[in-house]
Amino acid sequence: MAEQIRYDHYLHGGDYNPEQWLDRPDILKKDIEYFKKAHINTVSMGMFSWAVLEPEEGKYNFDWLEEVIDNLYKEGIYTILSTPSGARPKWMADKYEEVLRMDPDRTRRFFGGRHNHCYTSPVYREKVYNINKKLSERFGKHPAVLLWHISNEYGGECHCPLCREKFREWLKEKYGTIENLNSSWCTTFWSHTYNSFDQIESPSPKGENALHALTLDWKRFVTDRTVDFMKHEISAIRAGGSELPATANLMYDYNGLDYKKFKDVMDIASWDNYPSWHKKDNYTTALDGAMQHDLMRSIKKAPFLLMESCPSATNWKPINKLKKPGIHLAASLQAVAHGSDSVLYFQLRQSQGASEKFHGAVIDHYGGDDTRIFREVTEVGEALEQIRETAGSVTKSPVAVLYDRENDWALKDAQGPRNEDMHYQETVLKQYRALRRKGYNTDIINMEHELSRYRLVTAPMADMFYHGYAEKLRTFAKNGGTLVISYWSGLVDETDKCYLEGTPHGLMEAAGIRTEEIDALYDWEENVGIPETGNHLRITESYTCKNLCELAKVSDAEVLLRYGRDFYQGYPVLTHKKYGKGHVYYVAADMEAAFYEDFLGRAAEEAGVKMPLTFIPEGISVTTRENEDTEYLFIQNFGEKTETVSVPGDYEVLYGSTDENMAPLATRILKRKNNHSKKITAKSIKHIWFRTVCFYCCLGKRR
Repeated sequence: MAEQIRYDHYLHGGDYNPEQWLDRPDILKKDIEYFKKAHINTVSMGMFSWAVLEPEEGKYNFDWLEEVIDNLYKEGIYTILSTPSGARPKWMADKYEEVLRMDPDRTRRFFGGRHNHCYTSPVYREKVYNINKKLSERFGKHPAVLLWHISNEYGGECHCPLCREKFREWLKEKYGTIENLNSSWCTTFWSHTYNSFDQIESPSPKGENALHALTLDWKRFVTDRTVDFMKHEISAIRAGGSELPATANLMYDYNGLDYKKFKDVMDIASWDNYPSWHKKDNYTTALDGAMQHDLMRSIKKAPFLLMESCPSATNWKPINKLKKPGIHLAASLQAVAHGSDSVLYFQLRQSQGASEKFHGAVIDHYGGDDTRIFREVTEVGEALEQIRETAGSVTKSPVAVLYDRENDWALKDAQGPRNEDMHYQETVLKQYRALRRKGYNTDIINMEHELSRYRLVTAPMADMFYHGYAEKLRTFAKNGGTLVISYWSGLVDETDKCYLEGTPHGLMEAAGIRTEEIDALYDWEENVGIPETGNHLRITESYTCKNLCELAKVSDAEVLLRYGRDFYQGYPVLTHKKYGKGHVYYVAADMEAAFYEDFLGRAAEEAGVKMPLTFIPEGISVTTRENEDTEYLFIQNFGEKTETVSVPGDYEVLYGSTDENMAPLATRILKRKNNHSKKITAKSIKHIWFRTVCFYCCLGKRR
């Protein structure tokens, strides 16, 4: 990993493409004036500059880039320097066809687009390595350069002969023998047994596309290839002499890669956030974005970077809605509230032509600073400077929700009980929303995360249990944690092979139940969960359920709710068992959101999780960040009306109104001395800061 550099301010700025304006030095000069006026202190450059940086093979042209970096630096503006691998130049595709991707139907792509390159190609790897090393040699120790931005939005896959051969090697390393692979993949079904690894092809609409273990392993392979390519990119930077941290900008709920595999490659996580504001109510949209922020923060368990956001409207959605006044500031501060140490945009100046010419920007085609968007960006910059003391502070979460990408892949490929939609993400979001309604900082974890730090963990629809995962969950509960599991859990192992002898695998004794059947409901069908009189959580309301209703047989669990109708009337909907020092709850149906707010609120209270405020009105978001001696309380109103939010008297206002009446889209940030600061040891302080890449020095100079 790279050197750990501490900064003590927020990065504000974003993607800048000066190569589009090299014939307009007046514009480049004016941009700097605008950046300073908007309190922009950081730009990202180089991700789409390869054709200008290397116009001919082996002939590099970095002088223009150095001039731009120097001019920005003179005015206190720093650079995140990107590697250009996300979009290769035309000369390379013309000379080396192998660098272009091949689709699942085995058709080679033409030159064009962005991610249209083979991660396995020796030629492409060589060319990427060469230019990355050259960039590192030239700029890796430049005082203006803060961070390496590796490629851009890694994604996609290649089915060329080189990749297919690497896939076979990957499988051989994983399974050892073809017999082990056949057994794990259940290839005897449909007589698809392989005699050698050489016979295996990647999934294709023209060939094998219903062997679930093959599809699952291919997706894992694509992730591993991508991670390996990123390692390759970073190795070139290190060979060039730079030890600056590296990141890769991840994407919203991206299904193509398993982001947990990037944890040990990135020095800091970053992602691109483009919510569809005003499509639903603002609070619903805000919660969706909040979950993604928390997912990104949870990858490294440290502050992250908001690498891209849009100051106005995008150009790539079906409907590209403008942000209404106040949304941009609220959304930017929401990222900060959930652990971001930056607010960065795509893009700083609007392109004059090509595919993103109408994508929103800080400076539009008009080219002036007297626009609503420019004023709102400036407002964000001012706010970030006002709250700069919160930069680098960490987020501690007492609860976590399991949302595992490999589990998502397995669910989408399950072929039953619902092939239209299993509603996995929606189920996760309902549970996340219930916890966030109480103001609990919430981590979004995968099956590899350690659980001992949490008081409550929910694992909705955990279809796939890695080897040993059931034991991990049992240990968590046995040691005093509260575990919430649900229908369609513990059915298959990591090769998508069904467990025998009952489900949820490895948890039947801990939960006190065994599942028997699951009913897939038509979209218009509903059932109801009716509370048992005298249940220990004192749940008194009935709640509807839809989509999936599981039938479970109780052994020694307490039944809290039962189905109210259909042939399984009376079967349990919610059960509880005291297990070791902790609790195990089982939710047998896809319950409505109100159920989770009631149930999880009670279960969290039972687990000893404390709300940051006594009462949190609907539409209000509450999060906390902290450093070694101070706790910061972020309160935001994403609701439709003014709400009164009362806070303890020992908080002082850092940002926002002193009035507890909060209008829609208002943000208040408060602080107080951390009530456990005296208990923090030198060791724990070192742990906090060495796990965090935060931002140092008012002038941006490195220590």
